Amino acid sequence: MVSVFAILPVEPGNRRPFVLVHGAANSRAVWKHWQQELASRNWPSYAIDLRGHGPDEPFDLSNTTMEDYAQDVGCMVDQLKQMPVLVGWSMGGLVAMMVAASGQVAACVALAPSMPAQHIDPSVQLRTGEFTAEEYGIVGRDPENQPNMPDLDLKERKVALSSLGRESRLARDQRRRGVVIDELGCPLLIITGTKDDQWPAERYDGLWLKADQLSSTGASHWGLVLSRSAVAQAVPQVLAWVQKVT
Repeated sequence: MVSVFAILPVEPGNRRPFVLVHGAANSRAVWKHWQQELASRNWPSYAIDLRGHGPDEPFDLSNTTMEDYAQDVGCMVDQLKQMPVLVGWSMGGLVAMMVAASGQVAACVALAPSMPAQHIDPSVQLRTGEFTAEEYGIVGRDPENQPNMPDLDLKERKVALSSLGRESRLARDQRRRGVVIDELGCPLLIITGTKDDQWPAERYDGLWLKADQLSSTGASHWGLVLSRSAVAQAVPQVLAWVQKVT
């Protein structure tokens, strides 16, 4: 139900592993360049497919919750010998913070994450069912016509499109209703892209959780995970932060 792609350096030393959590209607494929950059610096990484995502057999996501996703990641974390660094993108950033709040990880890095909440909004109706990436502005499967990926080249867009899949409407409504996180059990780094119109840096101005912030110049929402130039710049900065706070 949950699958993982690991890249383990030949001589990782005693370095903490990275666990990478994809966004909504997506899969572990988006972490291709992050894993390559981490491996080139001898850091181990595990990219997880949340239940119902990725190339495995179809899974009905109609009643899947954000807590289910957090459980998927938590089970993966429990299998590691060291407390890992958890990295999540978009919806996966919020999932990562949910797991971080449980005290299971050494540090949490959130790339333009869905915002947590301080209170639940009971007026938001929770619905079951599934939807696809079209609701996030994917206009088709032509890599040359992807206005939401302005900073990705053709190869990077093909990776993005190959990562797409279905998503739980219930989990999406939960995020709109509010996933409450009062505090984290570890340091938090939030990374935003200067070309991200969906989740720009100012969206986090009211965040009550203590967090360091990093800006990726020229990166769109997709560019944070799939622009090779943006990733090549971000990974060394993330590693320096991790070594400082852990």
